[in-house]
Amino acid sequence: MATIITVSNQKGGVGKTTTSAALAAGLSMLDKRVLCIDLDPQGNLGFCLGMEADTNYTVLDALKGGVPAEEAIQQTEICSLLSSDITLSSGLEELRREGRESILRDTLAPVLESYDYVVIDTPPALNLLTVNAYAVSDYLIIPMASDILSLVGLSQLRETVDSVRSKLNASLKVMGILLTRYNGRTCLARDVQEMAGQLAVQMNTRVFETKIRTGVAIAEAPAHGECIFTYNPRSSAVRDYKEFIQEVAGIIGL
Repeated sequence: MATIITVSNQKGGVGKTTTSAALAAGLSMLDKRVLCIDLDPQGNLGFCLGMEADTNYTVLDALKGGVPAEEAIQQTEICSLLSSDITLSSGLEELRREGRESILRDTLAPVLESYDYVVIDTPPALNLLTVNAYAVSDYLIIPMASDILSLVGLSQLRETVDSVRSKLNASLKVMGILLTRYNGRTCLARDVQEMAGQLAVQMNTRVFETKIRTGVAIAEAPAHGECIFTYNPRSSAVRDYKEFIQEVAGIIGL
């Protein structure tokens, strides 16, 4: 059965999609079978994985039962992918059925045996899509930009996690908080790191030892249809993500 890892933060611009793509690519490089699921209606995860836009089925088609998940899954050079587009923003909310919070779990059940890991990228909001991701996940990774505004709202995210644990998924674990856009030479970054550590204690988790620095290669790679690890492996931010993958691998026992 696949281990499911969700990357989530209700604040945008924190490196959530980049982290999801890097995690999927890193696990694939460790010879693991990986399925990525894009639950962000912006649909950027496919570009980060080198997939060109097409008219194939999306994750919404599978969630609504129009096609089996297996038929909606596309193959990229890096991993398998359930892609999304802007229709996802309202499509799931239109489903009026009991147990809407478990639609993703039911949709994925037939394909989980085919993968070692599932990586879910969530929208920058605490909505039904996010709750579905939390409900099916084993682990949650929270990327957080190294600024004060990124600290705001983490308490609300913690409340959502607690609610999901009590009602839908008692085994959900927060693997850690990942600091992104990090510049260790500034007092602000060090202050944010300290405050993130305090929040991590409250959430019974950790701040990852690895910090992700800002790097142009991270923004350029999707534009060239490449994974960050092949586009510019010497970039400081790419090297940071490689260290992050190793840290995650140690936590999950790879």
